Amino acid sequence: MSQDTNLNNNFSGGTKYVLDSELAGIVNISMALEMPLLLKGEPGTGKTMLAHAIAESLSMPLIILNVKSSMKLVEALYQYDTLTRLNDSRFGDSSRNVENINEYIKMGKIGQAFTADKRTVLLIDEIDKADTDFQDDMLDVLDQMQFDIIETDKTIKAKNRPVIIITSNAKKDLSDPFLGRCNFHHIVFPDPKMMRKIINVHFPEIDKTLAQNAIDSFYSVRDIDGIEKKPATRELINWIRALNADSDFHRKNLIKNEIPFLGVLFKKSSDYEKASNIRLRRKFF
Repeated sequence: MSQDTNLNNNFSGGTKYVLDSELAGIVNISMALEMPLLLKGEPGTGKTMLAHAIAESLSMPLIILNVKSSMKLVEALYQYDTLTRLNDSRFGDSSRNVENINEYIKMGKIGQAFTADKRTVLLIDEIDKADTDFQDDMLDVLDQMQFDIIETDKTIKAKNRPVIIITSNAKKDLSDPFLGRCNFHHIVFPDPKMMRKIINVHFPEIDKTLAQNAIDSFYSVRDIDGIEKKPATRELINWIRALNADSDFHRKNLIKNEIPFLGVLFKKSSDYEKASNIRLRRKFF
């Protein structure tokens, strides 16, 4: 199996991704050991975006497998289009050779990563949605770096071992064999100091007062009792975009003493109502 020269490169972050030294270390050691990296953490902590940042930083193509609860492993490996082949054989108006089954085999996301001419980053997103058999069988394939196409009795071997990032929202426990074959990192929600670094990356020319007030207010509303879906980093970024888009918000909120654009921060009706009920008790700007 050939190896891409990027294997020796270190990942230190992306243009829009700020990470601490511990996360950088586990990413780089996972690439060096050629082991999948399993990431856990609450939604909005940057698990998925890490794979994008690695691909950007190391100039690798990114392939994303979005796991669904009903998904079978074979769908992630390849699909055999029997219906199209049947139609082509009946009507005879296809440019493909219906006798050649390979003409009707399409690679799934894992298959695409294995057959790519260049080393890729393979993101397996929300693995906890799949059942245990899917998880364990998938890691068998990733360990061996090959799988069989039953219809053609052909073995697909990876040209280059992908960098494998697996995310979980911890909605379902993963099996011990699965956990034993991955490196693991839990991404904690950024503290205000780290969040300021993230905001500065996304808004390099942001007004310092606006940034600090927005971050302070953001953590205040995250602490409201009974919130079901706390606003995450992406909501804060979008919220700051909204504040920047409304140049008059400072004056309006000094008058009204309310939190602007609650619908950017809260996406559930019950959370929105809770925030609305307390917004007049706090002066956020």
